[in-house]
Amino acid sequence: MRRIYFLVFILTLFSCKKNKLDIDISDIDVKVVIKRFEQIFYTASANDLPKIKKEFRAIFPHDIDSIWIHKMKDEQELELYREVQKVYPNLKNEKQQLENLFKHIKYYYPKFIVPEIITVISSVPLEQKVILDNQKLYISLDVFLGTDNSYYSDYPNYIKQNLTKEHLIVEVARVFANQTQFNSLNRTFIARMIQRGKLQYTIDAFLPNINEAEKRGYKKKQLQWNVINEEMIWRYFIAKKILYSTEAKLDRRFLDEAPFSKFYLDIDTESSGRIGEWLGVQIVKSYMSNNNSNLTELLKMDNEQIFKKSKYKPNKM
Repeated sequence: MRRIYFLVFILTLFSCKKNKLDIDISDIDVKVVIKRFEQIFYTASANDLPKIKKEFRAIFPHDIDSIWIHKMKDEQELELYREVQKVYPNLKNEKQQLENLFKHIKYYYPKFIVPEIITVISSVPLEQKVILDNQKLYISLDVFLGTDNSYYSDYPNYIKQNLTKEHLIVEVARVFANQTQFNSLNRTFIARMIQRGKLQYTIDAFLPNINEAEKRGYKKKQLQWNVINEEMIWRYFIAKKILYSTEAKLDRRFLDEAPFSKFYLDIDTESSGRIGEWLGVQIVKSYMSNNNSNLTELLKMDNEQIFKKSKYKPNKM
């Protein structure tokens, strides 16, 4: 087993050295402005509210001041605020990561406008981790406090493993990567796999220096399982004639967020969730290695054409 993990490490190291996405961004200039709404709001008094509402108009959907004054003084809200400040006393590292991300986006999309960053506390709504609205990017810091934080005790492990400081930049990149994608009407499973793979590859392009496991939302051992079992998974998909199936339930088995994938075999609980998405990005990577296409051309291509031209062959361990 140690030999297998060593081979996985060597393959990962080699692929990093050959990464076509390691581009030169040294001449790209961006300016990141971060406003910490949660610090301003939870240290303010009722008399400060009109000024705060004027500066952060989009955050206040109504004009009932009593609700916001109550929030300022609510002990549960203040407790969460204090917890956020423990984890994020400053955002020096996050600002550097955001600058690096925006430089990479601007390399591929020169007309990209850097948004204003506003950090907030939103009582841990997982569906609203990061929101882009009218050139303002809202980041809910209370969703990235760390896997073992008591606020996440009721969440399953496969969800809370990504509620970390390290994963924050990945979720930001995902918001912008989503905006670059083209919808596909092709409902075959292989097309859906590659559509997910395109999104993941775009995140790779925007965050080439973030480790693979973090970008995929896996623990290292989950990523290792994928690499070790890649050929087996591919053989299973072929044997079960899954690739060109249009069954919607395949999304729940192999593409949707889940603790593991559902082969209906003994290996299920050992497997990683979203295994179809992971294979999709391997096919996209193979296509990019074997064809002279750039990122924007890739995203416009038909998904099944990408598969046919990818020359994809699963790694054998």
